[in-house]
Amino acid sequence: MNTVAAIIQVENITKTYRIGKVDVQALCGISFEVQRGEFVSIVGPSGSGKSTLFYILGGLTRATSGRVVVDGDDFARMSDAQRTEMRKRKIGFVFQKFNLLPTLTAQGNIDIAREIGGGNGNREDHEFMEKVTHMLGIAGRLDHRPSEMSGGEQQRVALARSLVNRPAIVLADEPTGNLDSRNSDVVLKMLREANQQFGQTVLMITHNPAAAGIGDRIIHMRDGQIVSPEEDPQWAVH
Repeated sequence: MNTVAAIIQVENITKTYRIGKVDVQALCGISFEVQRGEFVSIVGPSGSGKSTLFYILGGLTRATSGRVVVDGDDFARMSDAQRTEMRKRKIGFVFQKFNLLPTLTAQGNIDIAREIGGGNGNREDHEFMEKVTHMLGIAGRLDHRPSEMSGGEQQRVALARSLVNRPAIVLADEPTGNLDSRNSDVVLKMLREANQQFGQTVLMITHNPAAAGIGDRIIHMRDGQIVSPEEDPQWAVH
């Protein structure tokens, strides 16, 4: 694989779960790479292994075998503590469930992510966040708690939180799954802006063909493997 330009390298990874007395293979020898600055959509039916791949790429779980290198960090050679530090510095996560802390305002949810990531709140950080919150249309909602916001506003806060530390990589798992078309368009536009304006590499899991099409490239998965579009019947019906 290209070890110079690729920010993500996945080499023949497998993932096997033990459920009772049965081994279930979620990933079956997947290999691919993502170039720095790419926007890649990952699609496939439920149970295809997309979410397992997401958690492995984010350093949240280990592959059973194979090799994963993210921005120069080889997960196989890292301790749990080292992977945690890597996530703070290099990866932003966006989930279908917004996962906002209910007792904090939108600003508080963003600030705590910055503190966890080691941000010092300097002028450059402040100006960056002002730009992001204005682009997302939540600048006037930062003093509101999640219960006082719509689902679309909460997802936009979650997206701002994922960008606060300017990670090299943004991993988005069904970021529009709970949103109407208008809010979906806003979130997808912001992910594309993060990719194009801020130079962040984006990997997005989605069931939505229109959403997937916003990326530079689509990876199709089925039964724990990467397949061609023709081998993904769920995709072919659209």
